[in-house]
Amino acid sequence: MIAAAIVGVAEFPARRPEDADPRSSLEGAADLARLALADAGLRLRDVDGLYVGGIHESAMFLPSTVAEYLGIAVDHGGVVDLGGANPAAMVARAAAAIAVGDARVVLCLTPGWPSPAASPLREEIVRFGASSYRPGSPQAEFDIPYGHLGQNALYALIARRYAAEHGYDGLAIGRLVSHLRDNAAANPAAIFFGQPVTAEEVAASPLIADPIRRLEIVRPARGGAAVVLAASDLAWKCKGRAAFVAGWGERLAPHKSPQYAPDLLAPPMIDAARRAFDRAGLTPADMDGAQVYDCYAINVLLTLEGAGFWPRGEGMRFLKAHDMRWHGDFPVNTNGGQLGMGQAGLAGGMTHIVEAYRQIAGRAGDRQIPACDTQFVSGNGGIMSEQIALVLRGG
Repeated sequence: MIAAAIVGVAEFPARRPEDADPRSSLEGAADLARLALADAGLRLRDVDGLYVGGIHESAMFLPSTVAEYLGIAVDHGGVVDLGGANPAAMVARAAAAIAVGDARVVLCLTPGWPSPAASPLREEIVRFGASSYRPGSPQAEFDIPYGHLGQNALYALIARRYAAEHGYDGLAIGRLVSHLRDNAAANPAAIFFGQPVTAEEVAASPLIADPIRRLEIVRPARGGAAVVLAASDLAWKCKGRAAFVAGWGERLAPHKSPQYAPDLLAPPMIDAARRAFDRAGLTPADMDGAQVYDCYAINVLLTLEGAGFWPRGEGMRFLKAHDMRWHGDFPVNTNGGQLGMGQAGLAGGMTHIVEAYRQIAGRAGDRQIPACDTQFVSGNGGIMSEQIALVLRGG
């Protein structure tokens, strides 16, 4: 029996990084909690579980800090440290907590980067383009001295390997990005609302790290997002149609840095998605859409390939043969994804879950997938080293 469902969501519209927001991340978390609970038809006093991320006013005790700020006591709480996989991991852990009776209503909050000051962690990451420069860390010892730095070059390493094994078609990748931007053009909350691009424009954009071009790379933004999960008996009483967490799977690769990966083209998603689909009793062919973590276009291709949506090595052919727009035969990232909506820190991954819920609930507005009952959602941390798969099904 499926025990937990997403019953309410909230998100702030994406804004350009330079746009100031007077709210602290604690204030943003509180606003998101209020909006998401109202969306579900629940009250703050109903909450007995709490997952938080991106709270930059404190370096520790984050769930207690947020609980104090909200004025609630909870029976279950936590912080996840899986990078961009955090939001999907929060949902999976919340669903598991509800399934075993540790909680009945769980808030998952990701307010995004604060403004105007960045967090100390972000400053540390930006300084060298590595997750740590502290003496003794593997990144300080082996990555920084040899130039294995930043996101662009390391995802390009993966893309180059794909090119060597299977070929890299710039227009096929461009078509994917173009379709996601078409989806964003129909989403008023997206940073690229009303700003489509063509596949040719993507393929002709400046080369950043061969073979990755500028328009294949995520656009940072300001924003925030939250979801509320509830036990099944409560879910049926909430405002709208619930999206039940039918399955989830998680996999951490035996490497943090991709240069140590045994196979750059065998992402952890292979195992994560297999377990998610097995738990749900469903297959990729049963999905009405996919909301895929898309920091880079190559990530979308390898995630869907690893999850079994097409055979290994067939990605470029698949992208050329299918329509990824919300009204197409294979809808992907119908809110525009991070490539079209923008990436607001950890909230970038939460917006995929928000969109999956809205599609199942029939609340996606002008980009609604007809007769949508199922959605596949992915989360990605590190350089494809930490990955989560969710399978959501309407109740």
